[in-house]
Amino acid sequence: MDLYPAIDLRDGRCVRLLRGDYDAETVYGDDPVAMARGFEAAGSPWVHVVDLDAARSGEAANLAAISAICAAVAVPVQSGGGVRSVEAAERLFGVGVTRVVVGTAAVQRPALVDELCARFPSRVAVGLDARGRDIAVKGWTESSGLDLLELALRFDGAGVAALVVTEIGRDGTMDGPDLAQLGDVLGACSLEVIASGGVGSLDDLRALAGLRIGSRALSGAIAGRAIYEGRFSVAEGVAACSR
Repeated sequence: MDLYPAIDLRDGRCVRLLRGDYDAETVYGDDPVAMARGFEAAGSPWVHVVDLDAARSGEAANLAAISAICAAVAVPVQSGGGVRSVEAAERLFGVGVTRVVVGTAAVQRPALVDELCARFPSRVAVGLDARGRDIAVKGWTESSGLDLLELALRFDGAGVAALVVTEIGRDGTMDGPDLAQLGDVLGACSLEVIASGGVGSLDDLRALAGLRIGSRALSGAIAGRAIYEGRFSVAEGVAACSR
């Protein structure tokens, strides 16, 4: 299982939200490039970047910062937030992003994911952000009324590289991931699944790395606030994920 240390961008700064609430923001730095370089130096196999402004508005507000991150590190960058068109994905690929994450648009227009996967094989992930099994959209500000497992199954066989599954109620809380929810997704489809939301300790990462549903296991875990708050280092997180 790979560790994906997260850089969430708002107004060009590194921040974290609590349960997706834009009014519950903590700023952790104003140099995302230095943050990404630190993650790489600590042995992280990926850097995960989210444009929070774009996730809410659909406008690529932090593209320059994402471009600078991609230019500064050799490890692959996975990035999402506001990818609601082919053109938005092309902009991210154009600045060096290895894999784009499509969230709101994947829920509202699944055909866009099919088109992107056809044009960019193995470079498109789908972000499924849920409260329980209720999928949320537009930076988690609206409920879609759609079911997490039904959507996971919809993208099975579409050429999607991975599902990024976030339990909104645990995101930024460091209270532990929702293992039952993630197990349900693993059991519902054959896609790679990256866990997001709630990681607060090395034991949480070990629990994610050890999760098995038949022969299925998680391919990755995203961690943000726990790293910034010093609960564990990136190097320690990488080691916990590899066990």
